[in-house]
Amino acid sequence: MKIGIDKIGFYTPHLYLDMNKLAVSRDIDPGKFTIGIGQEKMAVPPVTQDPVTLAANAAYEILDEADKEQIDFVIFGTESGIDSSKSAAVYVHELLGINPNARAIEVKQACYGATAAIQMAKGHIALNPESKVLVLGSDIARYGLNTSGEATQGAGAVALVICADPGIMALEDKSAYMTADVMDFWRPVYSDKAFVNGKLSNEQYIAFFADVWEQFKQKSGLDLKDFEAITFHLPYTKMGKKALKPVLEDAPEDVQERLKANYQISTGYNRNVGNIYTGSLYLSLLSLLEQKEDLKPGTRIGLFSYGSGAVGEFFTGILQSNYRDYLKTENHNKMFASRKEVTVPEYEAIFEETLPTNGSTVKLDTDADPAVICLAGISENMRQYVNKLK
Repeated sequence: MKIGIDKIGFYTPHLYLDMNKLAVSRDIDPGKFTIGIGQEKMAVPPVTQDPVTLAANAAYEILDEADKEQIDFVIFGTESGIDSSKSAAVYVHELLGINPNARAIEVKQACYGATAAIQMAKGHIALNPESKVLVLGSDIARYGLNTSGEATQGAGAVALVICADPGIMALEDKSAYMTADVMDFWRPVYSDKAFVNGKLSNEQYIAFFADVWEQFKQKSGLDLKDFEAITFHLPYTKMGKKALKPVLEDAPEDVQERLKANYQISTGYNRNVGNIYTGSLYLSLLSLLEQKEDLKPGTRIGLFSYGSGAVGEFFTGILQSNYRDYLKTENHNKMFASRKEVTVPEYEAIFEETLPTNGSTVKLDTDADPAVICLAGISENMRQYVNKLK
């Protein structure tokens, strides 16, 4: 039985900041952002968007009524959860009107969370072939104004329907993974901003990829020549390139050129959104699928997932015969085209507009946010969400 990705949805806020202008305002050479780390635009979430609404909007565009009835498991991967007890998945389950006879949980391991959710979903489908699982990877990356990590912020979500006989990609059984206790990135419960040791994080990312790739080759008998493309978790778009480069050195020239070219295509959406943590790898995959028009069914795609702290995994999928029929390329093109640029002062003001933490009531202006699903406010310490079409 084939199990894998049947549908993929994506959402990012309607506001963005030009990285050239951020660099100038910070008295930094713009090339450090646009060339050095490979970022062009950064999504800026208004206060009416949080990880729940981002995920719900991403899933809204792909779910039909049959999906909502068949989904019996919602797994939400995030590292910017809004509650220490109640899962973000429960909110999305309600906002989208999914079958009540379903499980709904939240999983956490930095940027690896959505990959853990997919592996869990595969096991569930193997036992329940008629079921579907909704996997969500949704985050808002916050490091703070004028910090070393500011240029690698972002916001967005990817939603995936996992089921038997998938339309887009069948996930293969072999995978390689590892865990090590590394303090390269963390966010204590008392902080709404992350802490990062950038140099260590880069080193660990590269080391983890090298390790799981060697593991995978031994387990599977496959090599670089067997892949049309390898997609990566991208905290910034140059990161995957750094990990891939040493692995390519012994490959034939045609294989090197193919993988490098397809890697570049896979970074397209990420360059214009920024870091979305748990959804980042799957945004890379989506960019490849939607932007490479001659990507043939039956080809094998590699996926490298890395979550600081740290857990890494390499796994693979085979593109299905009519996978393009399941993509929402036009929707995503329209979403990118309709975004509004904000100035640096506007971005700073939006960044500083946070929700109260003292139990006070607040009502937010959802009319200014074009998204279907928004955060409408807080009352009695409870977030109030609205689906404008329900």
